Amino acid sequence: MVHFPRRFLMINLSYIQLYPNMNMSFFFWFCFPILWMDIANVPDLKPKPRVVFLVSKDPLNYEADKTIPVFAEKLKNQMKYRVKVIEAKGPRISAHLPEIDAIKKADLLVVFCRRLALKPDQMQVLQDHYEQGKPIVGFRTANHAFTVRETIPDGYVDWADFVPDVLGSENRGYEPEELGTVVRIIHDQKDHPVLEGIDSNTWRSKGQVYKSAPLEDPEAEILLTGSTENVTEPFAWTRITRYGGRVFYTALGYPDDFNSPEFFRLARNGIQWALNEK
Repeated sequence: MVHFPRRFLMINLSYIQLYPNMNMSFFFWFCFPILWMDIANVPDLKPKPRVVFLVSKDPLNYEADKTIPVFAEKLKNQMKYRVKVIEAKGPRISAHLPEIDAIKKADLLVVFCRRLALKPDQMQVLQDHYEQGKPIVGFRTANHAFTVRETIPDGYVDWADFVPDVLGSENRGYEPEELGTVVRIIHDQKDHPVLEGIDSNTWRSKGQVYKSAPLEDPEAEILLTGSTENVTEPFAWTRITRYGGRVFYTALGYPDDFNSPEFFRLARNGIQWALNEK
């Protein structure tokens, strides 16, 4: 049931009393915008954010095409976000994003794709999202999402600067997968909103450690580290882009991570933080 704001009722009743013979069409056109502005400021009645997930199906992309749709559905059910998953089609170095207009309308873009090249107009849609200061979240292979090593066919482009410009980091290699990752919360960040509700200070991931230290952005807030017996690396962080957009990235995203309550809360919180809801 909609409860009309008191201000709206008071204004409209006063006009009815002053002008009892007022034309009702005038009443509608004058009062309806006031009602709409009031409703738009009621949190429960605001349109929920549009969250678009960009994934690619690739043997080396950790089954993102399978895990992300399930994760997105959970997010839709729990947070009531309007979600859409776009899976890149075609060869990796000459890929196509169907229904790309959804990204133009997105409030948040979540990237979990690997070494894609796109046509310039499609890549520009992603760059426009970034340059408009809209938030971006990256999972795992986002640290080389649009960095192509092979020769790119004519008519396609990559975006290697996505990593330093958006994520504030560089892809500096990997530890052996068989070592897995010990994930730890940085103690000084334990009260950060992205870590809210995460009960374990330490847990394990079967995925290998991604190397990114030192981060390109010295202002980034590192929340988690990932370690083997050899190295300790930043494994989740937040930052603000030069355009004012919020960014959350985590190197987690191995298929089994999606069964971890810690990872789900981290990912959900990171999305809420990027949307400035935390």
